[in-house]
Amino acid sequence: MVRLLFIGGLLALVFWVFSIVDCAVQPATRHRGVSKGVWIAIVVLIPVIGGILWFTIGRYRAGGKGVARSVAPDDDPEFLRSISKTEQDDRIRRLEEELARLDDENDGPAEPRS
Repeated sequence: MVRLLFIGGLLALVFWVFSIVDCAVQPATRHRGVSKGVWIAIVVLIPVIGGILWFTIGRYRAGGKGVARSVAPDDDPEFLRSISKTEQDDRIRRLEEELARLDDENDGPAEPRS
């Protein structure tokens, strides 16, 4: 029985330390509800329950809705709607010309064949 309590206590300690570190290294934008300092205090002062609260309530998931993601202009439908069809065509033409120019630069001089 003592061995089981020791192992349980050790697991609780590892989970507590992991919760503190995870809470501390997350950017402030990934904390939900209260500020980062308050979450760290909750996790430190209420060891196991604070960690469980942190992982279930306080932390945004990687694919969650709360994380703002930057989108490239070509992938942003709002940006594409804001530019006119002629602007899109001009932009595509300029990009194609630039790619062709880069292609010609990379080809280099042709070697004579015998």
